[in-house]
Amino acid sequence: MLFSCGNPTSVIQQLASDDTLSGIVAYDIVFYRSDSGRVQVEVTAPMMSRQGDDSSFLEFPQGFQARIFDNNHRVTSEISADYGINHTDIKMVEAIGNVKVENQQNGQSLYSDKLYWYQDTKMIYSRSKVRIIMPDKDITGDSLEAYENFDAYTIFNGKATFEVEDN
Repeated sequence: MLFSCGNPTSVIQQLASDDTLSGIVAYDIVFYRSDSGRVQVEVTAPMMSRQGDDSSFLEFPQGFQARIFDNNHRVTSEISADYGINHTDIKMVEAIGNVKVENQQNGQSLYSDKLYWYQDTKMIYSRSKVRIIMPDKDITGDSLEAYENFDAYTIFNGKATFEVEDN
């Protein structure tokens, strides 16, 4: 005895030709950006999603941490936030909520509510209040421009508190 079943040809063609997924969700991700075989950035996140057919951005709804490496594979700085969006078309990461940038080489830490990280130019910008804490200084301002490794920066409308030795 033989049995068979079939689907209309139009349904088979649609399934074969179109991506029928409306979105993608990945958990416990580790993402690397490299150049000429050298890892430049490592991003970890508990969750990453892409909604709909639009692949121009990836969302990190539960936050992320990015580690930036020098040519000797030493961590130079780290960036973390409660929420992030990677705009892949313009290579820009938007970090929102409890944003922290740490320079591992000199012990400086930057805190802000929102930060933009442009990967092509390796620059970070914040147009909201910022605070930089160093071992001997505390600087605040209303905006900032900095290199992604946080070894040089400009603070706008800044104020500083630091200790002065009595001589």
